[in-house]
Amino acid sequence: MTKKRPFGVTILAILAALAAIVAIFYTLQMLGLWPIKGTFGVFRFFTFNLFGAILWGINAAIYIWLVRMLWNVNPQGWVFAAALSLLNLVLGIISLIGTSSWQAMAPSLILNGLILIYCLLPGTRRAFGMAPAAGAE
Repeated sequence: MTKKRPFGVTILAILAALAAIVAIFYTLQMLGLWPIKGTFGVFRFFTFNLFGAILWGINAAIYIWLVRMLWNVNPQGWVFAAALSLLNLVLGIISLIGTSSWQAMAPSLILNGLILIYCLLPGTRRAFGMAPAAGAE
């Protein structure tokens, strides 16, 4: 017996798919397979881009797996979405410290911020069977 997928969960899955595409784009940039100086600005992970490419590649793979979990309204998907978006926000800030430009990191930071905020909304928590925090409503 499958759960009915609310519209908000579908939006969350689409946002996660977009985050996977952004992570793949960053991975290709760090591997040198995509132009470094494009419309988004300079993108570097300190002076060792291979490590950054590995981190972003792992994030892309996890986000692809996460889209499937969100699409099936798996409660663990909600937990992973919140945790992964927070991890990607930290990775984006570390990339900013590592001489990436704000313009290059803005898509990831904004998208992951939206995912985190959307995950923490009471309606989204209810859709995954999580009780909202006391006093949240």
